[in-house]
Amino acid sequence: MAQHEHVRVAVIGSGFGGLGAAVRLRREGITDFVVLERADSVGGTWRDNDYPGCACDVPSHLYSFSFAPNPEWPRAFSGQEHIRAYLERVADTFRLRPHLRFGAEVQRMAWDTGKLRWEIETSSGALSADVVVSAAGALADPRIPPIPGLDSFPGEVFHSARWNHDYDLRGKRVAVVGTGASAIQIVPAIQPLVSRLTLFQRTPPWVLPRVDRAITGAERWLHRHLPITAQARRGLLWGIRELQVQAFTKHPDELGPVEQLAKRNIARAVKDPELRARLTPDYRIGCKRILLSNSYYPALARPDVDVVASGLSEVRGTTLVAADGTETEVDAIVLGTGFHVTDMPIGERVVGADGRTLAQAWQDGMQALRGASAAGFPNWMTIVGPNTGLGNSSMILMIESQLNYMADYLRQLDVLGGRAALDARPGAVRAWNERVQERMRRTVWSTGGCTSWYLDASGRNTTIWPGTTTEFRRATRRVDLAEYEVLRVPARTQAPVEVRA
Repeated sequence: MAQHEHVRVAVIGSGFGGLGAAVRLRREGITDFVVLERADSVGGTWRDNDYPGCACDVPSHLYSFSFAPNPEWPRAFSGQEHIRAYLERVADTFRLRPHLRFGAEVQRMAWDTGKLRWEIETSSGALSADVVVSAAGALADPRIPPIPGLDSFPGEVFHSARWNHDYDLRGKRVAVVGTGASAIQIVPAIQPLVSRLTLFQRTPPWVLPRVDRAITGAERWLHRHLPITAQARRGLLWGIRELQVQAFTKHPDELGPVEQLAKRNIARAVKDPELRARLTPDYRIGCKRILLSNSYYPALARPDVDVVASGLSEVRGTTLVAADGTETEVDAIVLGTGFHVTDMPIGERVVGADGRTLAQAWQDGMQALRGASAAGFPNWMTIVGPNTGLGNSSMILMIESQLNYMADYLRQLDVLGGRAALDARPGAVRAWNERVQERMRRTVWSTGGCTSWYLDASGRNTTIWPGTTTEFRRATRRVDLAEYEVLRVPARTQAPVEVRA
């Protein structure tokens, strides 16, 4: 990277959001951009999470870009290695390699009000950009709980997203902390290897069977030679999930039959009534993400597995102490404790027009206009921003909607001409957020009786979209200039002025 390179657009991250933004920029005729990636390859979440058993819980043909269909998916639900390979192919197919800057972790970026641009410091040099598109991702930075004594544990400790493949788990006494989407894949994958496995479960998840199978050669041939068949498959998968949204967002009581299916799933695999009781949630299904697995419950029912129905509260040497006083001796600890989602670390590194960081601006909760623009941060957009997550469908659908918004944002800057910047009006951000939170009140995520990573420190859901993907696409189809302040730098004064749209 040149020491003082200037680009029109700087994209942060090379996962689905960052690569999608790069493809869309090229399709819009914009080639003056870079993709800043802190690692040494593309892939984002699907590069970092390579733990045993890692796979996606969204069907393959829906968990891919509409503009980059993959007729060669090997299974209905793809594994991590296949998704990462897909993203590498996207980078090659759309000629993104020249734009990629690896080993370029963003350390700080600050808005220059005099020049109307972002000054960016990275681990490999400095650059500036007219527009920043942050696709750093919500599932990027592992959350390590502040457990007393954890730092002095003499054995091996690692987070699921930083798996130590050099450590041999065979014959070891292993503790898995957490029962989220990663843990339910890790437990059955490592259980046959270890001498004893202890699962520390603070809250049991609802788990449904995973209807997975190999995609036949005939199906792949058909999708390859008749692309419309793959489109129809994707459309069917999408349509089913759109119809399900009402139960999550408006009528949570309709999820009762699904809850009964989940209970039968537990009963089939777990015959011990005491263990079955520990694994049965006491909240409405859907309040936390519904997980999919055919092997999780059978693994927990094995005689060499213990389920501690209490969170890990302290580590004393090699002894792990649960909140209920249970003590367990282990050789290794695997943390499936999630990520910094509502307090993304990138927020500490982004400094807006008034000198405040994004983290400070969001200290009372994340909020962004249409999930993309934060007030006081001109020409800065985020992909997978506040209230853009999904509880039952593919995030790629939401990402593509945000790419539509990004493309129109850049078109509006072109139409304005000259050096200009758009800054979301505080009132517009507030109005959008109030509408979102009002809709959130009826959802299962608010009424289901659970505490989840969807909620921030104050208990507000700042992560999930309370509607269909169709509604979100409609809301992000165009940029409404009335929701923004237009900033310009007059040639003589070099002081930005506001132009009322």
